[in-house]
Amino acid sequence: MSLNCVALVVAAGRGSRSGEGIPKQYRLLAGQSALRRSLELLSGIPELKAIQVVIHPDDLEFYRDAAAGFDLPAPVFGGATRQESVLAGLMALEAADPDYVLIHDAARAFATPALIRRAIEAGRDTGAALPALPVVDTIKAVDTAGAIVRTVDRNELRAVQTPQAFAFKTLLDVHRRAQRDGRNDFSDDGALAEWAGLTVSTFPGEATNIKLTTPDDFKRAEAMLRDNLSDIRTGMGFDVHAFGPGDHVTLGGVRIPHDQGLTGHSDADVVLHALVDAILGALADGDIGAHFPPSDPQWRGASSDRFLKFAVERLKARGGIIANLDITVVSEAPKIGPNRDAMRARIAEIAGITPDRVGVKATTNEGMGFIGRREGIVAYAMATIRLPAS
Repeated sequence: MSLNCVALVVAAGRGSRSGEGIPKQYRLLAGQSALRRSLELLSGIPELKAIQVVIHPDDLEFYRDAAAGFDLPAPVFGGATRQESVLAGLMALEAADPDYVLIHDAARAFATPALIRRAIEAGRDTGAALPALPVVDTIKAVDTAGAIVRTVDRNELRAVQTPQAFAFKTLLDVHRRAQRDGRNDFSDDGALAEWAGLTVSTFPGEATNIKLTTPDDFKRAEAMLRDNLSDIRTGMGFDVHAFGPGDHVTLGGVRIPHDQGLTGHSDADVVLHALVDAILGALADGDIGAHFPPSDPQWRGASSDRFLKFAVERLKARGGIIANLDITVVSEAPKIGPNRDAMRARIAEIAGITPDRVGVKATTNEGMGFIGRREGIVAYAMATIRLPAS
């Protein structure tokens, strides 16, 4: 049976309960934001003919990063409430004249393709359907002082999730009716449909389809991702560059004043070059020279953060994350110690991880060899990564 179904992703919230920092839908989980994970999921469902995202006007740059590489229509700016944001998205989709729509919260980054397909089928069969889970805890009703009033029969209760599926025109009409009546306080589209007198059915949700709301939710999400990444690998990288004319060296993405520079086809950042080879080695994906040959003039003088970002993207494309990066710099000068924390912070920023996952160590060569003669610098790197089990 043919089905014209679209998805609307709500990503306009501020996420104040999730703690300080950028809005929760853009915070990284193992290198990827919750919104990007939701977009990857929905983009892989061929039954969905369009995906419309609703965002806050202040988040346009965050959105562009999260949606990079996806063929999506321009985002729609949401309103002051979730309900207003959904209406804005529905109006943007109206010209496509879809039969059904899935309303999904960007903060639910762990839904599965099976859940999406159940939502599509339930929406087609009933016109209004929500994923739901039985409530397993004993539930108490309390008064304003916190005293228990009664025990609620949990057999009648369900915890609902997204995506929620509806006949498109019906949901749009209900939203417009609520707007005319001055009602903008519904917490989800299921509640709005109930208010309008629609019969709303349920279908099985997923316990892992958690909503990222509090800092503890992010900790749980990180743990879930780590549990799924059981293929642990380690790669080693090495690089060396000679000194030449100049007034600084670039190490770990940090410009360090020095009475010489390092010579090389790019910016000669031995630390980042070694890290690139370590990550590529762990992936069994060649080396830096294979991907960025020195014979190619486009890499002359290039900033090496581009190379490290490339290696990290190769890792992400295979569903992996960086567990740890460890670097040892061997040099008589300049001194690494005063620049260690800046290097760790810059490497972490480029790789999309936290500085506590980056180690930077330094030693001299005790005056021996070309390093001891201050002719160059060597860097060794180790990268530990985690990939999904094959």
